[in-house]
Amino acid sequence: MMERHREAGIWIGVPLAIGVALAGWFVGHAVRDARTADRYVTVKGFAEREVPANLALWPVVFSVTADDLATLQSGVNANVAKVHAFLAREFPPEEISVSSPRITDREAQGSVQAGRPLDRYVAETVVTLRTGKIDAVRSAMARSGELVSQGVALIRSYEYNTQYLFTDLDKTKPEMIAEATRDARKAAEQFAKDSGSRVGAIRNAQQGLFSVEDRDPFSPQIKKVRVVTTIQFFLD
Repeated sequence: MMERHREAGIWIGVPLAIGVALAGWFVGHAVRDARTADRYVTVKGFAEREVPANLALWPVVFSVTADDLATLQSGVNANVAKVHAFLAREFPPEEISVSSPRITDREAQGSVQAGRPLDRYVAETVVTLRTGKIDAVRSAMARSGELVSQGVALIRSYEYNTQYLFTDLDKTKPEMIAEATRDARKAAEQFAKDSGSRVGAIRNAQQGLFSVEDRDPFSPQIKKVRVVTTIQFFLD
């Protein structure tokens, strides 16, 4: 009878021992994993590249003066036709637009000039070119003196500046993010080497904002694109 109880006790004790051992193993690994989760490094990755602008906005601004509004409008129409013909040599009509003239009444403003009366009205008009043909725009700008020789009074306006834009950022983003990530991992690997650790998987990553700026004041048609990412790597 006692032998039967002893055998039963043995069969009960074996699973219990195995259970205790497994529980200890799981607890040990949970503690180790928790400690591993606390070991990470935060680094920044940087990527930068130069890209050509792919969109140009060129506002051609000119003024016309006259003593009556009918003559003024006639002069505006004639100059718009000259500017349009000049641009149409290189660019399709859908890339050229004309704004309504902005008219100033000098008499109402009390503007006078000693010894010679001024024309009463001044009309400022903008013909805008919007195109992806960057080189053609720069060439046309260099030849804009042809318009002056045709009697078009061009104005250098700080309100209407020529702009060169880069609009293909979505095509550049994946490569630059990958480059910034590699740069961040290099920094993490150096930190790990100095601390006797190894770089593991990414714990957390934050993509910074992309910035697009002129490369320099003298070549606005070349853009500099930058991004900075912040990444946390586990350390093993």
